[in-house]
Amino acid sequence: MKHEIPQNIRPVTQTERIGYGMGDAASNFFFHTFNIFLLAYYVDVFGLTAAAVGTMFLVTKLLDAFTDIFMGMLADRTKTRWGKFRPYILYVAIPYGVIGYAMFANPELNEGGKLVYAYVTYSLMMLAYTAINVPYSSLLGVISPSSAERSTLASYRFVMAFGAQAVISAFVLPFKNILGQGDEALGYQLTMAIFATLSIAMWLFTFASTKERVKPDPKQKTDLKGDLKILLKNGPWIALVFCGLFTLLNLGIRGGATMFYMKYYAAVDDAPLFWIFDKTSVFFMSGTIAMLIGSLLSKPLTKFFSKKLLMLSLTGMQGVIFVIFYFIPPDQFWTMMVVNFIATLVIGPTPAIVWAMYADCADYGEWKYGRRTTGLIFSGIIFSQKTGVAVGAGLAGWILGWFGFVANVEQTETALFGIRLMFSIIPGIFLLFAAISVIFYGITNPVIKEMEKDLSERRK
Repeated sequence: MKHEIPQNIRPVTQTERIGYGMGDAASNFFFHTFNIFLLAYYVDVFGLTAAAVGTMFLVTKLLDAFTDIFMGMLADRTKTRWGKFRPYILYVAIPYGVIGYAMFANPELNEGGKLVYAYVTYSLMMLAYTAINVPYSSLLGVISPSSAERSTLASYRFVMAFGAQAVISAFVLPFKNILGQGDEALGYQLTMAIFATLSIAMWLFTFASTKERVKPDPKQKTDLKGDLKILLKNGPWIALVFCGLFTLLNLGIRGGATMFYMKYYAAVDDAPLFWIFDKTSVFFMSGTIAMLIGSLLSKPLTKFFSKKLLMLSLTGMQGVIFVIFYFIPPDQFWTMMVVNFIATLVIGPTPAIVWAMYADCADYGEWKYGRRTTGLIFSGIIFSQKTGVAVGAGLAGWILGWFGFVANVEQTETALFGIRLMFSIIPGIFLLFAAISVIFYGITNPVIKEMEKDLSERRK
């Protein structure tokens, strides 16, 4: 169903769309690197055990359980000349980059000291991620009151995000090899120094180029208990919380398993396939390019189909395709490439779509209950996603331990079986659960039109 931007709404500028999108590119220079490489770095390079890293990922979520929601409530109550959310982007950009680099600094420590260092730097990074990404994500809900315009902004966001992911997927391993000259730890360290610099610059551009237009009702009183009560009544938001949790569980487990799948099951080597790119880098890059192409389809798709239908069908399709990986023989690299390209192409439109759905949930709470809690809405979603990816990555470490994985040696059939499950069937099941969660999302296109009309009248 086609959904036009109402004529009486001032359009967002092109520079602002690019600036907003650049924020997720800045975030992904670390977040996507963590998804693919962090578990392998901690185990194969830094020298920690897979089980210890898995436990660390889970334990640090105890702190995040409070910080995400607290950050959302804090941002909702912030009042500055720059708005509620943009100031946090300005002030946290540099700490975000510095701490992300520190995670790969590889200090000379004993095994116990390394584990403590990993706990401290990873925990600080999750705090910085919360402090900058909760406000950044919430910004989508206040740049424009139009659901269609927010869908456009979300499309820009994820085109930029997947562009950054393509760079990361393609260049982390070659940069690591070239800059390290055989020293993997040094290679990672120098590569992350480059990424940290780019990330800081992009965050600052996001702050400088965006504006906040949607304001809560000035009569709305600060009431933490009331905000939480309203949030828990927001049925569409609860459906998306579960969808995000299951989706990121898939991402955490499969992302954590990818390097092990390519290194130990597919047994690809570091020899360049073309120019400086080996098979693993090409595999990552092709999937990210497919995601980028898919993300470009999100805007045209939402003109003709509801966001709910798209999320339900595309997420379920990717889950089914992932299961196919279990049946691909280890010597069929190009078959893996094709199946992975199709799976990521299918899911490519969904990140932009689902983040626009989150913004619609903020409108829904204001429309249904008379209270706008944008920061709290997005902080809850980010908490579910961070929990999902951390628990998924933690389970990846534990599963490796359960199946007898030992770093940097030829793996047993049992260990290879575990790696295959982590890369195919387990993430496929989580994606099917995510698709089922979307069934309970109740904001349809007719509801969106009614919300926009009513809220526009109230704000006058």
